[in-house]
Amino acid sequence: MAVDPRRIAVLGAGRIGEALIAGLLSSGWREPVDISASTRREERGLELAERYDIIAKMDNAAAAANAALVVVAVKPQDMDALLTEVGPSLTVEQTVLTVAAATPTAVVERYLADGVPVVRAMPNTPSTVHEGIAGVCAGSSATEAHLTLAEEALAHLGAVVRVPERSMDAVTAVSGSGPAYFALLAEAMIEGGLLLGLSREISTQLVVQTMLGTAKQLRDEKMHPVELREMVTSPGGTTIAAIRELESAGVRAAFLNAIQAAMTRAKELTAEQD
Repeated sequence: MAVDPRRIAVLGAGRIGEALIAGLLSSGWREPVDISASTRREERGLELAERYDIIAKMDNAAAAANAALVVVAVKPQDMDALLTEVGPSLTVEQTVLTVAAATPTAVVERYLADGVPVVRAMPNTPSTVHEGIAGVCAGSSATEAHLTLAEEALAHLGAVVRVPERSMDAVTAVSGSGPAYFALLAEAMIEGGLLLGLSREISTQLVVQTMLGTAKQLRDEKMHPVELREMVTSPGGTTIAAIRELESAGVRAAFLNAIQAAMTRAKELTAEQD
């Protein structure tokens, strides 16, 4: 069966998989007829088919048939079973895009025929609201064209950066785990508001909107974090008093140590996949 250059198969349409489907369709980059998905539960497939008017199957190989881009969006522990099922039927005319954490391209390539191109990506959870970022790298057979196709698809979840595969564990530590760091910070700040007598609702609204607005300033105005911090910090004011306490508590060093620990664990998980 000839490969359809517009067809995209999403194998394992969970949260990230569904977010990709929604982004591809809402942008108009693909039409429902161009997309197929696979699910483990029949009711989930029916839900996706009804919501997006796409083809949803429980047969992974059938969903991947003739798709130019095959997105493997299952959890790492489910990769072996899925690739054992679909690997033999994939061809060099198809591009495999894996978004499973800690799974090197060489591991995926073991299940495929020689020359089948593999692109590895590490998106993060804001991808589900199309404000994520993904690091991508090429496997041994992936060319510029394969990377570009993967990047064009992932761009519908947010931003994309290209890195060598040796840097993917660092991407995991910084942006893959990053939303949890911000959630922990938000939780602490909200509790600070409660300590000062604000209601949980008001404190949450203040913190979440402040985080969102600050992120947009850094991104849209291309401000350096130091520049923004100094802009808010007046001599002898409230902010410098707070910053002094954070620095005394070693918050900066704690973040450095935390991100280093995340990368160490990512490397351990990657080694387990090898």
